[in-house]
Amino acid sequence: MAASTSQIDTTIQIVTPENIAFDYQVAGPFRRWPAYLLDLAARFGLLLVIMVAASLLDWLGAGALAVAGILLVWFLLEWFYGGFFESYWNGQTPGKWLLGIRVLTIHGQPINALQAVMRNVLRTVDMYPLISLQVLGDLPPVYLFPTFFLGLVVMSSNRRFQRLGDLVCGTMVVSEERPWWTGMVQGEDPRAALLAELLPADMSISPDMARTLASYVERRGGFTAARRREIARHLGIPLTRQLGLPDDTSEDLLLCALYHRAFIGAAHENGWRRSGG
Repeated sequence: MAASTSQIDTTIQIVTPENIAFDYQVAGPFRRWPAYLLDLAARFGLLLVIMVAASLLDWLGAGALAVAGILLVWFLLEWFYGGFFESYWNGQTPGKWLLGIRVLTIHGQPINALQAVMRNVLRTVDMYPLISLQVLGDLPPVYLFPTFFLGLVVMSSNRRFQRLGDLVCGTMVVSEERPWWTGMVQGEDPRAALLAELLPADMSISPDMARTLASYVERRGGFTAARRREIARHLGIPLTRQLGLPDDTSEDLLLCALYHRAFIGAAHENGWRRSGG
């Protein structure tokens, strides 16, 4: 019975380098497929807009420029649409955001730009085998219709539902039950923003620490106060001493303040905020 339960359970546990364990619900193919279709529709809509603009250029006598523009936009959308959004939108495309799923590394950390681009480029392999137009009748043998059979088989053969692109890049897709900006954006504890203003202005937060802070703040809403103190003290106590803060400073509040400085404060300074993460 235990073995059977393990096979159908889609929850995996990730332990960070700071020995903090988080549970993630991996997204299967039937959760990811609608997101892909939404992104496909978005890409088609963008291309349609460009084609309308190109037809205007053609009417003005710039037909060659119009064709070149359409081909360039098609190339960029086909190969870099997913990579661009997942790089700059914290592992999400518009379709993934609408469906509440996100791409992370297998260690539960945000993906980098190389991983985002490569996993999307390698989706071409997951589309095989392709079906010829000849199945519809006496037509030229042009292969246009992907079956995604290879990707489905590979995803079904591993517990994280990773397709080939995920296996190569060390990524996975997880479901989110609540927004990435848990608590902080909703203003659950305004003291974090106040404490963030008291931190040294020249304080540098490394990428590894930023990922740890993001993982903690994302999950802290599901912890009891005692559990928050237990987890936060491992990183909070050394930081309290390093920053010269009073010994009675809440480690949980300090991590939230550092998160505010690393993400929300930086977003405000640049004039934007990632609404979905």
